[in-house]
Amino acid sequence: MTQTTHNDAIRNVAIIAHVDHGKTTLVDAMFKQGGIFRANQEVDDRVMDSMDLERERGITIAAKNCAVSWQGTKINIIDTPGHADFGGEVERSLTMADGAILLVDASEGPLPQTRFVLKKTLEAGLKVIVVINKIDRPDARIDEVLDEVYDLFIDLEANDEQLEFPVLYAVGRDGVAMNSPEEEQKDLTPLFEVILSEVPGPVYDPEQPFQMLVADLSYSDYLGRLAVGRVFHGTIHSNDQLACIGADNNPRSLRVSKIQTYQGLKLAEASEASPGDIVVISGIEDVKIGDTICTKEAPKALKRINVDEPTVSMRFSINSSPLAGTEGKHVQSSKIRERLTRETMLNVAIRVEDSDERDSFIVKGRGEFQMAILVEQMRREGFELTIGRPEVIFKEIDGVLSEPMEKLFIDCDDVFMGIVTEKLSARKGRMTNLVNNGTGRVRMEFTIPSRGLIGYRDEFLTDTKGTGIMNSLFDGYEEYRGEFPTRHTGSLVCDRSGQSVAYALFNLEPRGEIFIDAGIPVYEGMIIGEHNRDNDLDVNPCKGKKLTNVRASGKDDAVTLTPVRPMTLERAIHFITEDECVEVTPESIRLRKNILSGQNRHRLAGRKKKAAENQ
Repeated sequence: MTQTTHNDAIRNVAIIAHVDHGKTTLVDAMFKQGGIFRANQEVDDRVMDSMDLERERGITIAAKNCAVSWQGTKINIIDTPGHADFGGEVERSLTMADGAILLVDASEGPLPQTRFVLKKTLEAGLKVIVVINKIDRPDARIDEVLDEVYDLFIDLEANDEQLEFPVLYAVGRDGVAMNSPEEEQKDLTPLFEVILSEVPGPVYDPEQPFQMLVADLSYSDYLGRLAVGRVFHGTIHSNDQLACIGADNNPRSLRVSKIQTYQGLKLAEASEASPGDIVVISGIEDVKIGDTICTKEAPKALKRINVDEPTVSMRFSINSSPLAGTEGKHVQSSKIRERLTRETMLNVAIRVEDSDERDSFIVKGRGEFQMAILVEQMRREGFELTIGRPEVIFKEIDGVLSEPMEKLFIDCDDVFMGIVTEKLSARKGRMTNLVNNGTGRVRMEFTIPSRGLIGYRDEFLTDTKGTGIMNSLFDGYEEYRGEFPTRHTGSLVCDRSGQSVAYALFNLEPRGEIFIDAGIPVYEGMIIGEHNRDNDLDVNPCKGKKLTNVRASGKDDAVTLTPVRPMTLERAIHFITEDECVEVTPESIRLRKNILSGQNRHRLAGRKKKAAENQ
């Protein structure tokens, strides 16, 4: 019988929560009180959000590791994303942890992503510590939120042991945690003490040879490919001769050139690593997330990391517009393929397949937001590409066409309830719950096809005058609910190449909303605005004013254009229909038709109409 033991010198803890409930701010405070920074050292807020996109958007996109020391015990902290589109990051992070700190906002309570991350944590069998954060908010409802947390645990079928979770109350921004809301606010000592007492040290078998599960990959210009993961059994030393077991179960030889462990935010070189520690090792070139690194003498694979199936696909292809190659560094399909392949190595939730068209690829992931983040990263790296509209991935289950469904949670003023319900029912949404506490705001729950939410978020904010809150959660596959219109307006399509002129744009404004300013290069097939009606309209934005010798009062008034809303990547992705795409470059985001030639578009439309009449 195998004898397992605990490594009590280490604790591995993941911090999980819904978006904007204060995970990264709490980690900042743990750093300051764990002695990572000097007392007088100036430190940026949200120091764990190291990516530019994370800082700009105020969210965590990629899971990150760090470590603090408390009373001689090393605490490895894994900061995870709160958005369900980045669920793959959460799933791989939990393989390194023995416990989790569930952060819940004292006013908002558990939200859809709280449910998502907690479900994954309970499935992994981790010890959960509940921290009710932001208790200093004027609208905090601490007792009700705690009841909601208990209801959530019961709803997710937590066992008796998991229901006996410790509860702390915190103000992460001020770096304080208490065992009860009335307690004096001092520091995070209660949180550190609960981590040491409640989260078990990593379990390992002293008789087993070395085994490590690769949960993350990184790259160093000096050391090459880096494998990040947790040591499950045994000890590793520098220059050890080991083996790597991939998905094919065939061991490949490797030699560890360097071992590093986390100390604060930085990596420190180590001569060896003990069981349970999270380490970074170099010397392995051919390694993927989910691989096992073990001894050559007794190669034995650990269970691979399983992630949920992708639900959304998007076409990525080269930029084929007349302006291609004028603004970006990387324009070839081989460069795009190489970049997408690199993404699949670092992100377990992304998959890339070749499409039936030359120079284009099908990228599959968890949601349109995840896709938008990938495209934004690529354009900042100098890529030019064309992307299509996100499409949900259908499945045939028991001979029935099925589609991914979302559980949608809406919080808005009660005066907007009618318009929200009307719009969602048109998109095949069904209301499952309605709560009206008489406070002027209502909470509604719907089940809706994932495709029904593509393009709806911007509409929702407009309909609720920016006051509505909308969250969704993947809810499995259901029978296909039928067709519905994705957009009730057409496009204003440029009919020639040239430069836009203020006079022409001013006269086009009654036709709909214009997307471009004067003096912008345009080409045939480029979409320059949204038509008021449901059909596309070919327009000439390059037409100047005819000059004559006649002078009259009022003839030469200055043209004043309506200010243009900046075209963001998400807005562009939501706007386009099936026959349109988005041209993305480091400097511009342009909308265009898949077929640029107006003559060819009209010919194709005529054929489709004729075919429909003959049916």
